[in-house]
Amino acid sequence: MDVAILSAARLAPSSASSDPLEVIRRRHAERATADPQLPLWPESTRGVPNGVLRSALFGAIKRGKRRYMEREPVASVEGTTIRYTGPRLDQSDLDVWEGALHLARLGKLGDRIEFTERGFLRLLGRGGPGGKNIGKSDREWLRKVLARLSATDVEIKQGPYVYGGSLIDEYFRDEQCGKSIVILNPRMKIIFNRDSWTQVSWAIRHALRGHPLAQWLHGFYSTHAAPHPYKVETLHRLCGSETGEGSKTDAERHKAILGWRDDSLIPAMAALEAASRHVGQAFTWQIDRGGLVSISRQPSASQQRRLRAQASGRRSGYK
Repeated sequence: MDVAILSAARLAPSSASSDPLEVIRRRHAERATADPQLPLWPESTRGVPNGVLRSALFGAIKRGKRRYMEREPVASVEGTTIRYTGPRLDQSDLDVWEGALHLARLGKLGDRIEFTERGFLRLLGRGGPGGKNIGKSDREWLRKVLARLSATDVEIKQGPYVYGGSLIDEYFRDEQCGKSIVILNPRMKIIFNRDSWTQVSWAIRHALRGHPLAQWLHGFYSTHAAPHPYKVETLHRLCGSETGEGSKTDAERHKAILGWRDDSLIPAMAALEAASRHVGQAFTWQIDRGGLVSISRQPSASQQRRLRAQASGRRSGYK
């Protein structure tokens, strides 16, 4: 792929402040910009902050007109708080953001990432084998998504750390040389601290293209080393589903969620199980009569090490 990463000027530090909260925020930012290098995950995966995958920021929503949000809270798990400004984002937007992060890991956050549109689209697996069928509509789609991601504003509080800014700091295109340029905010390193991000299998995610709920479930459960059961209603809320939004009574909403379970969740779970099995990864699931969803999956190597360390700590009397 045609990619170049060039050094860009760093943002100047903010002025001194006596506000304790501002001092804490500045310290977090200083730690991030001291070494704005993303973890070097392998080519076969994509690195994504857990708070993003455990929320409706990139929702499992249908195509069509998107509602504009203005600093609205986004559904997320306990321990993560997200406020978002911009048009609603979907799983195809997440593909592009993951691609930008994937390239950024080869340099430092804040550096200029240069690429050809065809090369980036091949990275996303578009255009068939080798990207032979990439056309004008694919390039126009990519430009729209990059522009949309650069026009957003998001506040992500993940544990004690907070990132506030755009998902893509800058995006522009040089028509003469045919190169596009993306810059990611170096302060984004804050949400890539140890144990706060996950490597997502690209083979499984790409196999689920066109099935946004299955993609969302894959990302969500990838962040869990030992998943605990979730209610159908909880998954419905966290994935950002729009089903039942117009319900006027609790009974109407309950009926809508039952329909979502049967028509969307169950097929998505089945698709995820099949895609996982195809690449040799175990994934099984069941929904009991009470609407509790339980899954069993193969944890990643890093998650297995974490589980072993936790088990060792419990045996030693530490929690």
